[in-house]
Amino acid sequence: MNTLQIYRKRLIPDECILLRDDVIMEANDEVIVTKWNTLNPKTTFSHGSSCYFLKEGIKVSKFYRADNTLLYWYCDIVDYSYDSAQNSLTVTDLLADVVILPDGRVRVMDLDELAEALERDIITTELMSVCLRRLHYLLSLIDRDKFDRLQNRLNKLGL
Repeated sequence: MNTLQIYRKRLIPDECILLRDDVIMEANDEVIVTKWNTLNPKTTFSHGSSCYFLKEGIKVSKFYRADNTLLYWYCDIVDYSYDSAQNSLTVTDLLADVVILPDGRVRVMDLDELAEALERDIITTELMSVCLRRLHYLLSLIDRDKFDRLQNRLNKLGL
């Protein structure tokens, strides 16, 4: 059987990139866990790990500095499409993001891009509704101090 290929699809800008260097640490019907180095060198972070929660439509990532200290948790609201013939998963970034800093502060990001995508007919109203519901679910977990449910997958693997 060929190895699962993961693609990252962005709406703004319009691109789809094979994450060929990501290392899959775990994959099942509920989650895919990867570790990775940045695609393009960054000054603030160099590597990290991600957990794709397939049923929830959320990707939770840990971003690390070059010295291996945690920069922040980064949560993408996403949609998935699986191609069984190619054994590939395309992860579409639905633009809304949540950043959780080590001190516990939470920042919701890129809602302006989400609005722009709707105005430019890049995203359907149905997918916009899906995105907002998933964002609400994620923020509710954080607000109820239950984000550790999502963090545990990466933490238990030492990632």
